[in-house]
Amino acid sequence: MTTKLSKEQKEDPVLKLVFELGPLLIFFFANLRGEWLMKMFPALAAFGSPLLVATALFMAATVISLIASRIVMGNIPIMPLVSGVVVLIFGALSIWLQDETFIKMKPTIVNGLFAVVLLGGLLFGKSLLGYVFHSAFRLDDEGWRKLTLRWGLFFVFLAILNEVVWRNFSADVWVNFKVWATMPITIIFTLSQMPLIMRHSIDPVGEEKPEDGQ
Repeated sequence: MTTKLSKEQKEDPVLKLVFELGPLLIFFFANLRGEWLMKMFPALAAFGSPLLVATALFMAATVISLIASRIVMGNIPIMPLVSGVVVLIFGALSIWLQDETFIKMKPTIVNGLFAVVLLGGLLFGKSLLGYVFHSAFRLDDEGWRKLTLRWGLFFVFLAILNEVVWRNFSADVWVNFKVWATMPITIIFTLSQMPLIMRHSIDPVGEEKPEDGQ
């Protein structure tokens, strides 16, 4: 008998974390053991450096993660989807041109894109973050505006931070930063927004999404 996942199971944050962290961990360990992988699997040497081998495996793991998310959770969240598309484009450019710069710039491009979308939406009077998290939180108009502004600025911060790290440190340092620093920083920032969310929470009734003027 086929067992269907409940809505709560499909939205399980642990599952989401697994799907997001899985490819990153593969990227980290593939870069760490890149030389060994190329010796064990000579075909991988065609990619060039350990970082480019890790990039190729990262791309494959990202595709598998997105497919698994669609099968298990019934959907692909917009942020991992956008990030995955950029991984494939910039990863392919890095491998094709034998230039690690493209994959290093990927976080800058993704975070910059999210920042432009969120902050640009506010300029037109729309709190677009509400359309992403409306199923998780019910906030008033002011709450969505403040939260959207903060996340937009946070994405700007992440983009700048990535540029500083990859331009001034080694590839290994950048990989460690990407895997072991970015996620904790994001979690800490997310938790720091809880007081704002609590202040502007409303009863889960009425509109499912913020109105166009938010």
